[in-house]
Amino acid sequence: MIYLQTIPNFLFFFAAAIAYGAAYLFIYTRITPWSELELIRKGNDAAAISLAGAALGFAIPLAAATANSLNLIDMAVWGFVAMVIQLGVFFVARWAKPGLAADIEAGKTATSVSYAAFALGVGLLNAACMS
Repeated sequence: MIYLQTIPNFLFFFAAAIAYGAAYLFIYTRITPWSELELIRKGNDAAAISLAGAALGFAIPLAAATANSLNLIDMAVWGFVAMVIQLGVFFVARWAKPGLAADIEAGKTATSVSYAAFALGVGLLNAACMS
């Protein structure tokens, strides 16, 4: 039963990761000029793809931060770093593609796939730099 001693740590880290993920999605959906959930409810694939890319782009470095952390404070600090960087990805993407919001609202999947790939790529680099 010694192997069960780590369950409390697992639960703390898992709860912290879920909280970070929820916080990221809350902030992300507030800084975008379109309403992801409303567009997704209407069947807008571009909104779903961009939100999925943003969420996974954050989850990857958050997972790396969690896996490489010594304790919850360490995880919280690196999780915050990951969040700031991944939120910055959105602003860089908007700067690089001024029509990003209009394209996603119009359901243009090419734009959303490009944005999702960018968010995932930066997320992978973000994660690699944490390990």
